[in-house]
Amino acid sequence: MKKIISIKNAVVSVSVLIGLWQTAYLMSDYSDTLFPSPFQSFLALIEMIKDGSLLSNIEASMYRFTVGYVSSVIAAVVLGLILGRLPSVYKYINPAFQLLRPISPTAWMPFIVLLFGIGDIPAIVIIFIAAFFPVVLSTVSAVSGIDPIYFKVARNFGIRQPQLTLKVILPAAFPQIANGIHLAIGTSWIFLVAGEMVGAQSGLGFQIIDARNNIRADILLATIIVIGIIGIILDSLLKSLEKRILRSWGGIS
Repeated sequence: MKKIISIKNAVVSVSVLIGLWQTAYLMSDYSDTLFPSPFQSFLALIEMIKDGSLLSNIEASMYRFTVGYVSSVIAAVVLGLILGRLPSVYKYINPAFQLLRPISPTAWMPFIVLLFGIGDIPAIVIIFIAAFFPVVLSTVSAVSGIDPIYFKVARNFGIRQPQLTLKVILPAAFPQIANGIHLAIGTSWIFLVAGEMVGAQSGLGFQIIDARNNIRADILLATIIVIGIIGIILDSLLKSLEKRILRSWGGIS
């Protein structure tokens, strides 16, 4: 029943959005070249599917996203688990994290391109930076906030590393770590597109720039819609994975 309601809400929401778009198109004085209708953008989407450009650009973007995001999450969780258990060390590292965290990953783009050139690596590095700080900070906070009684019980049962981390720390801290991972997937996907606009010759971000240069607003808007759909799919897949992990650790029924 909940799924039916959710689908109904999604249909209503999308219909309203398309209706507002169509209304703005009818009331606008701009030419179709600058501001296409929903139907024109749909035709552009079909065109990209037929010529294979959409699939190839999605594949390029997903490769960069997967490499950058997964490697960043792994590195951030491991570092966060270590620093969460070493508060005397973390208090010296935290100011550096707080200094670097507010800096937009795209601000590093000129430096990254100078070091690595154009291609996959700049976008991957941008994604890595975008995902790293939300995950590492949430992991440190989660580990440092674990009730000390867990560690007392672990000592009484003679649990040592690495079992202590795998069987006690991770299950106890995972709900909060998952929040950081969930936040990071959205920011990473956003900055992937931004990174591809500058340092790549393929991908969805590059397709947006290419459509702009060729004055194909219909392709541009169609690509934006595809980016949004993929973002929703990634978010849903991550939610499903989080639920499975929590269920395996007894976090949810």
